[in-house]
Amino acid sequence: MQEKIEKICSILQDGKAEDIVAINVKEKTSVADCFIIAGGRSMTHTKALAERVEEEMEKVGVFAKRTEGAREGRWVVIDYGDILVHLFNDESRLFYHLEQLWGDDKNTTRY
Repeated sequence: MQEKIEKICSILQDGKAEDIVAINVKEKTSVADCFIIAGGRSMTHTKALAERVEEEMEKVGVFAKRTEGAREGRWVVIDYGDILVHLFNDESRLFYHLEQLWGDDKNTTRY
């Protein structure tokens, strides 16, 4: 799983995503083992980041189970089973602030 996390975060960095964090939520929820959270500068940028992550992960044989919110670009969730990628525009990220809900100093890695 760590290789997938590193790959996704690298793709997001290459796409100029902002404030990329990985949160280990394995002990907090059964939904996933890790949340990766990143920001886009606009709804268009957020949508482009989502497309880039999916395309690049497919090249290494990792396919999303589903993607939600890509049409609007405010909050896109890409489900890789054990990893959920959350991509936000600035306004939505501040509103939902998943880092505060799920993260702490022990389970959060910043990229």
